[in-house]
Amino acid sequence: MNTPGIFKECSRCNAKWSSREEFLADTGISMVGYQPHFEDLQAGLFLFNHSCGTTLSLPVVLFKDLHKGKIFEESKRGSADCPGYCLNKFNLRPCPAECECAYVREIIQIIAKRRGVILSADSCGSR
Repeated sequence: MNTPGIFKECSRCNAKWSSREEFLADTGISMVGYQPHFEDLQAGLFLFNHSCGTTLSLPVVLFKDLHKGKIFEESKRGSADCPGYCLNKFNLRPCPAECECAYVREIIQIIAKRRGVILSADSCGSR
């Protein structure tokens, strides 16, 4: 649903957020996952739980501008350098590989830091 002036609307309780900043500042929202789209990384989905009990998905492209660093061109998926974090949608830890997917995982870290959450290898789902 694309309503002018609305960033996201909850499909369960109809809560509305007018901007990304309002959405991320809402204490009733928590990031819980990432579903990659390996052919088009910007089409991947960030998953957020809302306090009403539903899960909301938002495409990576809506958050791309948060990343100011380097974006690697080569995929390391399936190589010895890849820890496989993207293969588990609930694993939000930062990726050490110099992979094209790494910038998305950095965006996850940026969102978490805005919320005062530190995501580390010990605080996220396993491979």
